[in-house]
Amino acid sequence: MIKTVLFDLDGTLIDTNNLILTSFQYTLDHYYPGKFTRKDLIPFIGESLETSFNRISPKLTNEMISMYRDHNSRFHDRLVKEFPYVRETLTVLKEDGCKLGVVSTKTRDMVERGLHLTRMADFFETVITSNDVTRLKPDPEPVVRAMNDLAAQKETTIMVGDSPADILAGENAHVRTAAVGWSLKGRTMLERLNPDYLLNNMKDLLSIVRSTEVTI
Repeated sequence: MIKTVLFDLDGTLIDTNNLILTSFQYTLDHYYPGKFTRKDLIPFIGESLETSFNRISPKLTNEMISMYRDHNSRFHDRLVKEFPYVRETLTVLKEDGCKLGVVSTKTRDMVERGLHLTRMADFFETVITSNDVTRLKPDPEPVVRAMNDLAAQKETTIMVGDSPADILAGENAHVRTAAVGWSLKGRTMLERLNPDYLLNNMKDLLSIVRSTEVTI
C-alpha cells in the first residue's frame, strides 16, 4: 500500500481559489486596467508568482509580486476555507500509519498561516515551501525534499495536486500522482496529463492508498 502521501496546498487541501484570483485581479487592474478578465487568470493558478508576472512584464515582476502578496495577506483569513472531506481523510490516513507532507510553491509564512487557520498543521510531518528549495514544481526537487524528510520510498509515495505543476513534479520524481477533480483548471485539462488517479472528492484517496500494490 501507499505509505507516504504528499499534498499540494492551495486548490487541493484548502480553497484559496477566490483569494488567488482576487489578488491577481487587484494587482493586474492596477497596472493594466480592464485588460485581464477572471478567466484569463486561471492559468496562473499553480505557477510561481515569478513565472506568472514575468510572462506579463519582466520589468514590473517584483513590483507586482509585492502588491499581490500584500493584497493576498490582507484578505487571506476572510477568504480561505478547507475543501470537503479533507479533514476526515487526513485523519484516517494518519490512523492507517501514513506519513503526510505538504509541497507548496508559496512562501513558508503563508503556507503555515493557511494550515493553522484551517487547523490542519498537526497532520503533517514535513512542509516544503518556496523558501526551502532552489527549484519549484514542476521540478522534482520539492517532492524529493519532502520524501527525504520522511525517509519515503518512491514506490510507496503519491503526490496529490490540482495543477499541471503538481502532477509533473510527481512524475519527475517517479512517484504516483493523483489529480483532484475539483481543480479550477478543470478535469479535462488534468486528464490530458495522464495522472495515475483522478479524485472526485478527497475520500477517494483512501481506497487508492489502501489498495495500491507496490512493485519494486
